[in-house]
This record gives sequence, structure tokens and C-alpha cells, in this order.
Amino acid sequence: MTTKAPRKTTRKPRKRAATPPTPAAAAAAPAAGPAVPAAGAPGAPASTEDVPRLLNRWQVVAVLACLLFAALTAGLQVMSWHANRAAADNTEQLVRVQNIQSTLFRADALATTAFLTGGLEPPEQRAAYDDAIESITRQIADAAEAQPADREALADLNAAVTDYNATIAQARANNRQGFPVGAEYLRTASTGLRDTTVQGSAIPIAKALVAANADRAESELGAQHPFLVLLPGLVALGLLWWVNHQLARRFRRRINVGVALAALTVAVLTLVAFAVAAVQSSHNSDLRAGSYDTSYRESTARTAGNDAKANESLRLISRGSGQVYEDRWEVASQVVQDNASDETASLWDDYVSVHQQVVDLDNGGTYERAVALATTTDSSGSTAALDAFDSRSKEIVSESGAQTTDALRSGNTGILVLAVITLLLGIAAAGLAVWGIAQRRREYA
Repeated sequence: MTTKAPRKTTRKPRKRAATPPTPAAAAAAPAAGPAVPAAGAPGAPASTEDVPRLLNRWQVVAVLACLLFAALTAGLQVMSWHANRAAADNTEQLVRVQNIQSTLFRADALATTAFLTGGLEPPEQRAAYDDAIESITRQIADAAEAQPADREALADLNAAVTDYNATIAQARANNRQGFPVGAEYLRTASTGLRDTTVQGSAIPIAKALVAANADRAESELGAQHPFLVLLPGLVALGLLWWVNHQLARRFRRRINVGVALAALTVAVLTLVAFAVAAVQSSHNSDLRAGSYDTSYRESTARTAGNDAKANESLRLISRGSGQVYEDRWEVASQVVQDNASDETASLWDDYVSVHQQVVDLDNGGTYERAVALATTTDSSGSTAALDAFDSRSKEIVSESGAQTTDALRSGNTGILVLAVITLLLGIAAAGLAVWGIAQRRREYA
């Protein structure tokens, strides 16, 4: 009988349950999963935007754009207002100093013409001369008070006029006594009045004053710059557009109402400021080419006309050696023809016609008749013809000068009012921008 061998069995070892790690070991073990880059390293996730801080920055940009626009535009408008005032004041001063210059030549013409009569000069001509000197002294004082920049030159001019008047007084005293030296005193006074080589001569000082005030007046007349007024508005609109664009990107709103209203306010104010400046610039250009130019040129003609009359008398005083004064007369006459208005040009032609008769009589050997024609106060003489020209020319200078200054001052207050409105509405535009950004800030919160 066979017996079966017993089955050999093998038992598999049982797996032990994993022992949970101790807290210390768990803390020491590295965390599972992919490694995360450190903040700031390449591949790190972008940091979260600080929206409130961005909103604050955009608000600062919008507010500064509006406020700077308001301040700069209002400042330019105030400068425009001041320029018109200065142009009016400088035009008035120009008329004063030109009148001083013309009256100086007028006084010299009266003195030389009266000297031709010999002995006691006609009372009316002496009174006219004294009135001219008194008028010059008064106008110098008025001009010094009106324009501090001219005071030093006007003081020198006053001293020169005093010296001239003293020399004329010596010439008169000698002429009354029949002394030939009187004529020399007269020529010295008249030549010294015009002498450009001697420091302190009256006419060169007066001409320098005229040139300085003309430069100031014309500079202020041209001080309106419309396109310069556009720049602050364009810059402000560009910044407000940028702020609105940034808000649209973050909040998916195409237009921020507050910022848009601020931009609209800036745009309207800029267009109004530009239009006003453009109109004022055109107006000032018209004045410069119109009444201002008429006043300046007519005063130049009046000055030259009286200079010519003085040279006419000096020619006769010098008798046979007076050609140099006739040459000066021709130069002065050409200045009158180049600058006189149509109205006074015809009056000057009347004087030129009589002067030619004086020259013909003198050249023809009838000296006494030439003197009589030059000194008579009748309408047929050269004195009456010159007086008619001088009187009308003086009126035109006064009228056109007043038209210029009145036009510059009338309506100029409106520019100042516009500057105040621009400043206030610019502040309001800044408030609108703040309000618009505050809406987004509430949405974010």
C-alpha cells in the first residue's frame, strides 16, 4: 500500500501595515509634487495688480492735467489782457514823445521865422514860441510820470530844451539891438538842437524816446499768440484720453463719464480761448496797420514839416550861404511826402508851392520880398500854409492815437473775465475726473 507523501506548503509572508510617520518626520520630508519657482524668478506667476493704487495714480494724472490746463490757459489770457493794456499805455506815451519832438521843431521854426523880421519880433509869434516851450515842459513832466523807463532820458531832454531856450533868448537880445552875433546864436541853438555828434542834444534824445516807445507799443500789439493757447488744452486732452483708456482696459467700460465730461470741458474752453486770442490778434493787426500807423506816420510828417520850415528861415538868415539849409529842407520835405495822409498831403503841397516862390525870389535877387513872403501871417505866405498843415496834422495824430488806445481798452475786460471762468471750470473739470474714477473705485470695492 502506498502512502502519499505529505503536501509541502509554503506560506507567503504577510505584509506589515505601514507605520504612520511621526509628526517630526512628516515635517522633515519634502513635499510631493512639482517644484514651484520662487517669487520673482523666471516662470513665476504674475503678481496681482494693486487696483486701488492704480486708480489713485490715474486720478492724480487726470486732476493735474485739468488744473495745469486751467492755470496755464488762464495765465496766458491774463498776459494777453496785460499786453493790451501795455500796448494802449505805450501808444499814449508814443504820441506824447512824438508830440514833444514835433513841438520842438515847431518852436525852432517859430524862433527862426520871427528872427527874420529883425528888431522886435511880432508879439503873436513870440507868444506862440513861448506856448510851444511851455507845452514841451508840461509834456515832458507828463511823460515822465506815465512811463518810469523814460524818466532819465526825459530829464536829459528837459535840460537840453532849457539850454536851447537860453541860447534863443541870447539870440533875441542881440537881434533886438541889431548885433550880427544874434544870427550866430540862433544858428548855434538850431544846430545844437539837432546835432547827433554832441551828447545831450534835444532832438537825438527825442528820436531815441520815439523809437523806444514805438518798439514797446508794437511788441505789445503783437503779443497775442492763438496757437500757444492751444498747447495746454491739447496736452490735457491727451492725458485725459490716456486715463480713460487705462480705465477701459481694466473695467471693460469704453467711456468713463466723469473723465469724458472733464475732457469735454477742457476742449470747449480751449476752443473758446483760441477763438478769442485769434480775434484779438487779428484786431491788433488791423490797429497796427490802421489807426496806429496813421498816428505814427502823421506825427513823423508833422515833425519833418516843422523842420523844413525852420530850414527855410535859416536859409534866408544865412543869405548867400544858405544852400546847406535848402538841402536839409528837401530831405525833410521828402519825409513829409512819404508819411503824410491824403488830407495833409494836399496842405503840404500848398506850402511847397509858396516855399518855391520864396526860393525863386531869393535866387532872383529880391531877398526882401522873399523874407516878406516867408514871415507874413497872411494866407499868401509860407507861414500860414505851414500853420494849416501843422494844425490839421496835429489833429489827425491826436484822433488816430485815441482810436488806437480806445480800441485796445474796450472789450479788454472780457479777456480777464474769460481767464477767471477758465480757472473755475478747469477746477470743475478736475472734480468731474475725480467723480468718474470714484465710480470705478466703488465697483471694485
